[in-house]
Amino acid sequence: MNPWLRERLLEFSHLTGQLNYGRDIVRDWAVAHLATVSSRPRVLDLGLGSGTDLLNIRSAFGKPVDLFGLESHPPNIEAARQNGIQTWDFDLERGRFPVDEGTLDVVVANQILEHTKELFWIFSEVFRVLKPGGAFIIGVPNLASLHNRAALLLGMQPFSMEILGPHVRGFVRGSFVEFIERDGYFKVLGVRGSNCYPLPPFLSKPVVRLFPGVAVGNFYSVRRQDRPGRFADILKTVFLETNFYTGESA
Repeated sequence: MNPWLRERLLEFSHLTGQLNYGRDIVRDWAVAHLATVSSRPRVLDLGLGSGTDLLNIRSAFGKPVDLFGLESHPPNIEAARQNGIQTWDFDLERGRFPVDEGTLDVVVANQILEHTKELFWIFSEVFRVLKPGGAFIIGVPNLASLHNRAALLLGMQPFSMEILGPHVRGFVRGSFVEFIERDGYFKVLGVRGSNCYPLPPFLSKPVVRLFPGVAVGNFYSVRRQDRPGRFADILKTVFLETNFYTGESA
């Protein structure tokens, strides 16, 4: 594609880019689940940034809630701590989450998994720390978004998977749901979309409500199932030709 046209498309995306984070979706799903919890709720955000999603959840819930975060960028860690969030400087892809088994009600991973290789380890740790029936709320860029499809049609690299870029994974709804639900550790309860380039917000909202598969971002409402084992045990039944980290010695 003509470099000038690509730059114009990128400029347009910056106008509504904040909608890609689906903050309202994350907040509403989290609060709906917390309303069913009898004890004081506990929420963990993976790669929380400065804590925007957690602060939204706390504000909307309107009751005491314990907030925790894992982060690796020092300015974000400091900002989150100043906002009253217990935050650890942490490597998601190698560390054992500093939370006891089965003690969390909600885990949020909003726009973070696309930056990671070690999904099996991360999902294993989420499974370990969530209570059975706990909510895992995920937001990721959609590789099958309308603008990514257009880019591929024109022989371009998809915008959410630039080679000289921060993302190392791409997600499409059907395949990601299949991954999440593999061997019954988690169950996907719902999928929603947020934003749709090049449509303005007043048009993109109804479009992605009907067709989340074309949205810029996809959001997954997931429940931890009550079963034994570790999510990473999936790798014992399938050979993927990649040395994924599982927390176990070779």
